[in-house]
Parts: sequence; structure tokens; C-alpha cells
Amino acid sequence: MDLRKIKKLIDLLEESNLSEIEIKEGEESVRLSRTPSASAAPAAAPVPVAAQRPEQVMPMQSPVQAATGGRAPAEAAEPAGPELPPGHVVASPMVGTYYSAPAPDKPPFVTIGQAVNVGDTLGIVEAMKMFNPIEADQAGTVVAILCENGQPVEFDQPLFVIG
Repeated sequence: MDLRKIKKLIDLLEESNLSEIEIKEGEESVRLSRTPSASAAPAAAPVPVAAQRPEQVMPMQSPVQAATGGRAPAEAAEPAGPELPPGHVVASPMVGTYYSAPAPDKPPFVTIGQAVNVGDTLGIVEAMKMFNPIEADQAGTVVAILCENGQPVEFDQPLFVIG
């Protein structure tokens, strides 16, 4: 398999929320996976795995099996995350990377305690090299900013709380 194709696969893995990808081309096979990190640091870089012969390829697991180590998920799940402060939640409209300012050397769009009006830009989410503004859909005061600059965000993930 061509090294350029492998680099393209690494880029695809970085841009998506996939944790693993495996491609077979004839007798060659490449499996890329990223190691999950327990900290709030940005997503770990994918780790390329050397080309393998078919007899060396491990069977794929479902996401549930991979996440639970093959065990069935527990009935009582822990709470999804910290409690949100009271107010109107502004969520991410897409998967991408959140940025708090228009450029690294510029001040952030909003800070905690700042008053905002409907249509004011709160931040931007980069998706597929497009910068999409996140606008306030309600007037009020920014009570909480729930993500850090440069952090990957998921669809419908809470980003701001406006009180």
C-alpha cells in the first residue's frame, strides 16, 4: 500500500470522530487506531499499524465491545458529565473544532459575564476547513463557556450557557 494513501487515511481518522479504521487492499491490510486518553487533552494522534497479512488481522469488534472490553454494558450508567448551570444552553450544530477567537492573536469573542444579544458571535466551529460562527439565539449574559479553545466538539454538545 502506498505511503500517500496511509497518510490520507491518518488525516481522515484525525478529522473524524472514529477511533479505529481498517482498510484491506488485495492481500495488504492497514489498521489505524487512536488511543483514548482519560484527560481533557485534545484527541490523541492516530497510531499507524504496520501492514499486516490477512492471517495476522484481528477480527473487528463492535464499538460497544471495544469500549467495554467485550463485556456487556452496565445497567446503571454514571452521569454523562458535570451539571450545567441554569440558563439557556447553546449547543454545537456540528462536529468540528471549537475556537474562541477569530485568530490566535485576537481576543475571544465572548467571556464569562459578558452581555450578548441575539445574533452575536460566541465562537466558531471549524468543520472540513470551513469556519462556522456560533451565534447567540437568545439575549442575556454568558454564564458558562463549556469547552476550551482548539477542543474537538460533537454534534449537539453544550458549548455555552446564557442566563
